[in-house]
Amino acid sequence: MSAPALTPVVVRLKLSLLRNGLRQSGGRRAAWIASAVVALLFAALQVLGLVALRGVDGAESLVVLLVAVLALGWAVMPLFFPGGDETLDPTRLVMLPLSPRPLVRSLLVASLVGIGPLFTVCLLAGSVIAVARGAAAWTVGAVAVPLALLVCVALARAVAAANVRLLTSRKGRDLAVLSGLVVAIGAQVVNFGAQRLGSGGLDQLDPVADVLRWLPGASAIGAVHAAGEGAYGVAAAQLAVSAGALVVLLALWSRTLTRLMTAPDGSTLQAGDSTVRDRPSTGLARLLPPGRTGTVMERSLRYIWRDPKTKAAWVTSLAIGLIVPVFNAWQGTGSVYFACFAAGMLGIQMYNQFGQDTSAFWMVAMTISSARDAYAELRARALALLLITLPYATLVTVLTAAMLDDWARLPEALGLSFALLGAMLATGAWTSARFPYSIPQEGYKNVAPGQVGLAWISIFGGMIAAALLCLPVIALTIWLNLDESGETLRGLLLPAGAAYGALLTLGGLRLAAPRTAARLPEIVTAVSKG
Repeated sequence: MSAPALTPVVVRLKLSLLRNGLRQSGGRRAAWIASAVVALLFAALQVLGLVALRGVDGAESLVVLLVAVLALGWAVMPLFFPGGDETLDPTRLVMLPLSPRPLVRSLLVASLVGIGPLFTVCLLAGSVIAVARGAAAWTVGAVAVPLALLVCVALARAVAAANVRLLTSRKGRDLAVLSGLVVAIGAQVVNFGAQRLGSGGLDQLDPVADVLRWLPGASAIGAVHAAGEGAYGVAAAQLAVSAGALVVLLALWSRTLTRLMTAPDGSTLQAGDSTVRDRPSTGLARLLPPGRTGTVMERSLRYIWRDPKTKAAWVTSLAIGLIVPVFNAWQGTGSVYFACFAAGMLGIQMYNQFGQDTSAFWMVAMTISSARDAYAELRARALALLLITLPYATLVTVLTAAMLDDWARLPEALGLSFALLGAMLATGAWTSARFPYSIPQEGYKNVAPGQVGLAWISIFGGMIAAALLCLPVIALTIWLNLDESGETLRGLLLPAGAAYGALLTLGGLRLAAPRTAARLPEIVTAVSKG
């Protein structure tokens, strides 16, 4: 195949992959159409908003920041959505006699086909309209839009090629599962930024924009504004920054392709020694107690580190449990009691303990012959959670109190957090035995079809029960705050809350153990449906 004919072939390949993917199922086709409509509507609204900013003071700073975030999104997109474009993996073409340079050119052109590039063009065009003033600025804008688009696409391709081994491995699937967390955190950051801009105006962005307008991608749009101001030298330098970055990205991409197309893959090499050797326990495993307790704790901790769904749930809980109290404290509208949100988010991880085992739970069930064995299993799982939740809940509470400078309420906030954590461990153990459900290993669903009702009852019913169990500590806290003579007794809420939470945990485990031992067949059936 000659090099000049390679580009249309790769473009047709991209279109064929898209068409065949949509033919697989009506649901996938409907999801693609819905996402395309939403993306185009959002792009249209963005363009209208950018056009409305024309002539507004500080608009150029907002536009530069917007384009910089857009370029960052293109850079991280392959890491979190590796399955979004099947042509991102160049190793599928390794058996074809292709040279890196024609392949780079062809893949770059094929990358311009899709909803993402169209959305990017709309955003870049709206940015140019927002800041362009005069014929020189419009001329620079005609160059800046395709240049910024190529920088974004080349950046995504270079990142994907450099991390192709990661994206096709288990860690790559972990990143894909964690993409929802990135979106959630990004939404919180955008919300916080919008509130600050609404109260202070766009001029607050000037210091950040002064730096970002010299970064690739954003510098192309910065050149449009500079040309409109008559700073033609600055405009030329900013265009040169983006053009130079494009050349560097293409060179890195080409070098990575050469290595991928010529280096042997690990799967084709013979293993030097396939003998399985027993490895001694290292690290944290040496510190765990002996017997069943230590074994179950180590297994639970390995699930958190290795299983994509479990890891995603934990990272999401850790992040949101920190974001809510800290962001509210940062805005000056929070309370030290908001730190209890961290304990609540982490306590949710005790719910559906057997669902994370999926069909492999039958091996655990074979080791449980009595309520005593079930109690040891549940206790070890709760201890594994406490290794993370106790220090983290304490850290979030101390950090929130420090940001609010409200150290006087720290003991009672910690006491409430510990009581809530104990209540959630207790209710989580009981609901794990009474309302187990399966967690599918593939896809983004966290509940198997037909078990959504069980999940709602387990999680929300358990959370309501945990809140009711915490009422004595909540009532005591309110009473001590209302009574002037109770100020000296507030420090006792910390040991009282911790002791109450410990009693709730032990009581919940004791109640859940016999139910778990009696319902082992039903639990195995429920968690094996995913």
